[in-house]
Amino acid sequence: MSMCSSSSVSLSTKSWIVHSIVAGAAIAAAIGAGAYLGRYRKFRSRVVGIIPARYASSRFEGKPLVNILGKPMIQRTWERAKLASTLDHIVVATDDEKIAECCRGFGADVVMTSESCRNGTERCNEALQKLDKKYDVVVNIQGDEPLIEPEIIDGIVKALQAAPDAVFSTAVTALKPEDAFDPNRVKCVVDNRGYAIYFSRGLIPYNKTGKVNPQFPYMLHLGIQSYDSKFLKIYPELQPTPLQLEEDLEQLKVLENGYKMKVIKVDHEAHGVDIPEDVEKIETLMRERSIS
Repeated sequence: MSMCSSSSVSLSTKSWIVHSIVAGAAIAAAIGAGAYLGRYRKFRSRVVGIIPARYASSRFEGKPLVNILGKPMIQRTWERAKLASTLDHIVVATDDEKIAECCRGFGADVVMTSESCRNGTERCNEALQKLDKKYDVVVNIQGDEPLIEPEIIDGIVKALQAAPDAVFSTAVTALKPEDAFDPNRVKCVVDNRGYAIYFSRGLIPYNKTGKVNPQFPYMLHLGIQSYDSKFLKIYPELQPTPLQLEEDLEQLKVLENGYKMKVIKVDHEAHGVDIPEDVEKIETLMRERSIS
């Protein structure tokens, strides 16, 4: 099969959104419940999905083009994203011509971005500025999640649309005990209203025993995130923050600057590709599920 084949992927969905999404009481009081419901469909209604893809990854160079059962990983991610119902448009944002050529070959729209982008969020922002149409919400779809569930994309979009006091939304799932101390598996804690408190490469919360508590519902960050487009334009102007730099997690810059981030909980096994050894794991899983 060709590396840049345009055949579509058909997967049986096995994820459920289990965390209910509610608007803040302060917002409802400010604008009135009736007025809010009347405006709901228009609020943050135009949505674009952007898949950042760079060639020079420190842990896995050329990762977007790695072959996963006959297709480049970037294509598998793009095909899954196209199944989401909330996205009006999808583009790949890259700084590499090899990636761009491959993506155009299987039918994706491509926006060329600068090599100076420090992370996926900045790459999404640059791509947004170059698009002809205006959008209210930008979804940053991780290119190294070739089995991302479209329902999760839709879930974080709806979460942001339903929380006007938030500028950012993302998803978490249950953390496996064996991943508790893996720094490539980012952990998250949220408050009782579904807003993020903190993200870390270490295990959080961390108890006095220093061991994993099998009774505690630790949460794994899935990486996919959406932003209010107006905030996305502000984000690159925010100076790097101490926690962001120490953990090397861009979400922390959002929280350290006082912005709110809505989090949804989903039942989903994370199948990201961080290192070359992860490719075999993905292919084994796809074979077990008879995914071509």
